[in-house]
Amino acid sequence: MSARVQRWVLRTGMRVCALGFMPGAFAQSPAMCEAKVLEGLGWQLLTAAVAQPRIEAGAPCDRADLPAAQAAGDLRVLVPAHYDLAQHPELVRELLQHPATRCAFGFELGAATRRATRRLQDNSHYRFSALQLGWIGFGMGGAQAQGWQRFRSFGRGYAPLGSNSRALETFYSGRVRSECGVGRQVAQLATLRELFGDAAFDQAFTAGELSIGTFLTLHDTPSVLLGASAGERFADGKAQKTARLGRQAFVGAPGFIEHVFDRSHLDDIHNQAENFVITDVSAAAAAALARHDGFAHYDRLNRRIWEIATQMPGTGRRRFERLLYERDRALRQALPAAQQPLLRQLDQLLADPFYAGFEIYVHPKGVRPVGYHIVRLLDRNPRTPYSLNLALHNLPTTIWQRWLHARVDHCGAAGSAVHPPPPQ
Repeated sequence: MSARVQRWVLRTGMRVCALGFMPGAFAQSPAMCEAKVLEGLGWQLLTAAVAQPRIEAGAPCDRADLPAAQAAGDLRVLVPAHYDLAQHPELVRELLQHPATRCAFGFELGAATRRATRRLQDNSHYRFSALQLGWIGFGMGGAQAQGWQRFRSFGRGYAPLGSNSRALETFYSGRVRSECGVGRQVAQLATLRELFGDAAFDQAFTAGELSIGTFLTLHDTPSVLLGASAGERFADGKAQKTARLGRQAFVGAPGFIEHVFDRSHLDDIHNQAENFVITDVSAAAAAALARHDGFAHYDRLNRRIWEIATQMPGTGRRRFERLLYERDRALRQALPAAQQPLLRQLDQLLADPFYAGFEIYVHPKGVRPVGYHIVRLLDRNPRTPYSLNLALHNLPTTIWQRWLHARVDHCGAAGSAVHPPPPQ
C-alpha cells in the first residue's frame, strides 16, 4: 500500500483489503478467478460506511504506471464490511467491462511492449533488409533451424514451426533480417509473448495466428494481427479517439509514418514509410495530443517543419539529424547567418512535447522519440513531408479478451493467483 493511501486510510477510518476471497470450495470458481484478475490489475476494495459498492475508478489512463495510479487513489471500490467480491459476479462483470480496467491492462501491455522492443533492439544480429532481397531472411541455417516454416515464396510468409515462444526468440537472439513492416509485426507478436508468458503464449495461439510476412499476405491467413483471428479491430487513424482516452491507450498500438507526396517525390525508396509500435507516451505528450485532438495537428506541424527545412540548402551526411536531433554545436554555429532564424523556428516547432515524449519502436532504429524520425526523414526524402497514422489494431478488443480468458483459465486449472510473477 502506498504512503498516500495509508494516510487516506488513517484519516477516513476505511480499511483496504484484498478482494475478499473465500477459501476452499470457491478457490477455482470463475468468479473467484475473474476477481483475482482484477486484483492483479490493481483494483483495491476499501471497506467503508456504504450500503452498496461504489466504484471510484479515477483516471488510471493518465498515469505513468500502476503504482502512480494507486498513489493517486485510482482503481478503488468502496464496499460494506465483510464484502466478498467473488460472491457478487455482477460487480465483477461491471469492473471487468469498466474503462479503467482497460487502462490497468494498458500498464501490463505497456510493460510487455517495452520488454519486447528492448530485447529486439538489443539483438545486433536482427538486421534490416531491402525489399529486393526478400521480406524476411533467416541466415545460413534457414528458417526451419530457427523455428519458422515458409508458406509463401520470396520471404513473404512464415509461421512458427513447433514452439511459438522459440520462434519469437529467434528475433531476440538469432541471425535474421526483415524490412520495417515485418519488424512491426515481430514487435507486436513479441509483445504478446511477453504479455502472456511463454507457456500461455504457446498454448493460446496457433502457428497460423502468429504468421509474419507482407501485410497483404497476413490478410489471407489466420493472423491474430490482421487475418481471420483478428476479430474486432479498433480504427482510429488520426488518433482522435485514443487521444481522448489518455496516455495508456496509446501504448502497444501499431502505426506508420508515411510520405505525403506521391512516390515521384521519393529519393530513398527504402525510407518511404516507417512502421512503428508505440512504447511510451509522456504526460506532456499525452496532454498535447488530447489538446490538439490527435495526429492531424502534427501532420500540419510536420509539413511546416519540412517547408522551413527546404529553405536551408546545404550538404553533409545526416545534416538535419545532426542539426535538430543531436544538436551538433559546431554544425549549428557554422550555419549561414540567413539560416539562423530558420533554425530557431525549427527548434521552436520541435520543442512541442509530442516530439520528445511520444516514443516508438521502429526496426532497425530501436526505441526513439517520434521527433527523431521526422527529422531523420528530412535527410532521407527531402522532397516530401510525412504524416502520422495509427494502424488498425485489436488490443482493446480481441487481445484483451484472450489475455483475460487465458488468465482465468490458468487460475481455474491451477487454483492459484492469476497474476504471474514479474519477468526477471
